[in-house]
Amino acid sequence: MKEFDLQTGRQGMINVTRQVREAVRESGVCDGICVVYCPHTTAGITINENADPDVVRDMLFALEKTFPDRPEFRHLEGNTTAHLKASFVGSSQTVLVENGNLVLGVWQGIYFCEFDGPRNRRFFVKTVG
Repeated sequence: MKEFDLQTGRQGMINVTRQVREAVRESGVCDGICVVYCPHTTAGITINENADPDVVRDMLFALEKTFPDRPEFRHLEGNTTAHLKASFVGSSQTVLVENGNLVLGVWQGIYFCEFDGPRNRRFFVKTVG
């Protein structure tokens, strides 16, 4: 298993595909699966388009509209919307590995999603064959 550290902004999606590919290569696994996992309750992992940066902007905009801050929320830290977004996005993604490479679509990238930054974050990559 490989661990990666990130410093994030207030909110955003960080393309971590390069780091995940590096972890798969270092694992030596030719055919199997790779799990990318985020151990935080206000951040997540997703796979989406990596060609047009407007997709990331649109996704963050839509999540903000879908999960607005509400005065009725009771969580003392005031970050309920970040918890909702993280639960919606999910804490992990599984990607197939074939011939030592991630099986991703031509436009796909793996993203670490920050919903409650800025923070020092980490994520894990485990590849099994």
